[in-house]
Amino acid sequence: MKAMKRSTLATLINATLFSAVAGTSFSTLAADEQAPVAKSKQLEVIQVTARKRVENAQEVPVAVSALQGDNLDAYSSAGMDIRFMNAKIPSLSIESSYGRTFPRFYVRGLGNTDFDLNASQPVSLVVDDIVQENAILKGFPVFDVERVEVLRGPQGTLFGRNTPAGLVKFDSVKPSQEFDGFSSVSYGTDSAVDFRGAVGGGLTDNLSARVSLLWQDKDNFIDNRAPGFEQDDALGGYTDRAARVQFLYEKDDFSALLNYHVRNMDGTPIPFRANAIKSGTNDLVDNFDYKVVYHDAAAREKQAVDAQGLSLKLEYDFSDYTITSISGWESAEVSSRGDIDGGYGAAFLDNYQGPGIIPFPSESESVMPDHDQYTQELRLASNFSGDINFQTGLFYFDESVTIENYGYDTLAGGALNGYVNQQQDTKAWAVFGSVDYTVSDALKLTAGLRYSDDKKDFEAVRKTVSDDCLNNLMQCSTDITRATDVSDDHVSWDISASYKLNSDVNLYARVANTFRAPSIQGRITFSDDVTTADSETVTSYETGIKSDVLDGRGRVNASVYYFTMDDQQLTAVGGTANTTSLLNADKTTGYGFELDTEWVLTDELNATFNFSYNKTELKDDNITIPVPVRDTLHITDTIVDGKAIIDGNSLPNAPEFISNLTLRYTTELADGNFYAYTDVSYRSKVNFFLYEAVEFEGKPLTEVGARAGYTWEQGNNEYEVAIFARNLFDEQVAIGAIDFNNNTAMVNEERYVGAEFKVNFF
Repeated sequence: MKAMKRSTLATLINATLFSAVAGTSFSTLAADEQAPVAKSKQLEVIQVTARKRVENAQEVPVAVSALQGDNLDAYSSAGMDIRFMNAKIPSLSIESSYGRTFPRFYVRGLGNTDFDLNASQPVSLVVDDIVQENAILKGFPVFDVERVEVLRGPQGTLFGRNTPAGLVKFDSVKPSQEFDGFSSVSYGTDSAVDFRGAVGGGLTDNLSARVSLLWQDKDNFIDNRAPGFEQDDALGGYTDRAARVQFLYEKDDFSALLNYHVRNMDGTPIPFRANAIKSGTNDLVDNFDYKVVYHDAAAREKQAVDAQGLSLKLEYDFSDYTITSISGWESAEVSSRGDIDGGYGAAFLDNYQGPGIIPFPSESESVMPDHDQYTQELRLASNFSGDINFQTGLFYFDESVTIENYGYDTLAGGALNGYVNQQQDTKAWAVFGSVDYTVSDALKLTAGLRYSDDKKDFEAVRKTVSDDCLNNLMQCSTDITRATDVSDDHVSWDISASYKLNSDVNLYARVANTFRAPSIQGRITFSDDVTTADSETVTSYETGIKSDVLDGRGRVNASVYYFTMDDQQLTAVGGTANTTSLLNADKTTGYGFELDTEWVLTDELNATFNFSYNKTELKDDNITIPVPVRDTLHITDTIVDGKAIIDGNSLPNAPEFISNLTLRYTTELADGNFYAYTDVSYRSKVNFFLYEAVEFEGKPLTEVGARAGYTWEQGNNEYEVAIFARNLFDEQVAIGAIDFNNNTAMVNEERYVGAEFKVNFF
């Protein structure tokens, strides 16, 4: 035991590699018959539902990582929104140009930078079995969650719509007959308060319930120093409230789970900062101050979200089969108005502009006043005791979105000068199935197939705004009307094999193909054209190893992959105006490897370490995009007629390297337990746009978190007090940019320090 306590991470890795080569079996489930001694602490078995059934993560032939327990609690400290997962899991990054809403997910370098409210993403988010298609739905707060799963690579056969990059899956804590719950409150930097609570238990012998609550509040703390608009504590605050109520009925072989959830958020958007990037470098300007902006529209900046949803999952298990029905409704409303140029004044005004040169003022607002999404899945799965099992099903998706885009004249006090109404209706259906075949005790094969049919109808109407029609904008005279529709169908498939090398080492290989349905971009507030993109298709090749080592005290999973994507959907953002346009690239390739490990270093010290390398490359000799032309921007791509040739570039927001390390030390102290936790996450440099420029290459970002606390039991309750910090060393870099006006940057959040008190009751 003492020798094991002295083991280092390097020793464990070396032992792992040796055991894999030698084929030595280290049992994680039973005591070693040759050495019947008391066992030390072991890693828990992680159960996932990556293939719509409960399985040991180590036996699933998919690159999947799970986030749960202490790590999940520590990451989400400081009132963080869903972006807390950025760079915490191999090949996963998350960013947003809206702030706490509209997160954009990237897996293995594949994502979408489109900021319009009807934008689709190649990474799907599924929460409690319901796909969250619109990006506003994806921003729902994370609380009282049992587990987060990230499935890397195409997931098109079982999960369907728009999953060529991968899938992020959240499972909330479900009701049970056992009474339990918790309540926690934390207070931190800039008067931030984070309250979470949940309680659940049996109501009758067959009916149980659980209620989960979240309330996060932070005062405005960013001062506005634009001349003539000075205001302390103008931006940065929010109040975010959410709740989830679940009822679970179970009797014999039947269960019914009803889930209602709601969110209300009021705050301000992420602040844009004019000329915050030093020209000729990717450094922030000298004396950069996170708590100061220079906006002439700060008083009008706002962001509000109202979202709610209802789902019903019915499941009946009859002997050799299980039939499942999942019905879902999601709805969201959002309004976000910001000072897009990030400064004050303009170059054509006499000596009134800043900071730096402001070519022209830009203030706009995106509103989604109406959104409804309906989904229905019906699935039949076999429970045979033999070598063959299957699942098959039907899926239906129906979404209606209304979007209103507003343009404002900042120099006229924010007077409205542009309005566009967009309407998009999407209908999709699919039939799918998969078969598992046990060839031998060691070899298992899986094949999946899905036929999908997808159609979008779109119309955009731009109005000529005048004083006579401000009270009813739809009564304004029509400037232009643009209407289009897109549709496609596709057969997705995958084939995988898993081979049990011994009781602790599994090898797997997988080939998968799927697509993202056609997209429409109709943000024509400042342009005349609606653009579309054809379906993108991807074929991915992947192989890996999943191993439990050192008698259950270590876990090492690794994968390598290569994919080719045809007709990838790209979004050209900005350039010469506040617009977006869609286009297809002829081909994109990507390859890389991923390492995901967990360790029990001693009975008191646990560690995780993960690492990923992702290389992407656009391959299209004819693809060009418009770019800004100004002395303060240094574009490194070849420019022809004001457009950049982007052939050979990597994809935007696609870091080549992502790594994360966590350490947790726990020891008995008095009548309780003391713990200390730290995590370090790193992502390498990224390009903010499709073209490459010195200023718009985001610098590598390393963020350190720390948490220390004490837990003790008293009566039927467990208590915890803790102090914590996120971004401990206050590293600040540009994490996004606005390119059409000046070197405008978005910057990662500053250091946050807080304290928390929590009670678990049983």
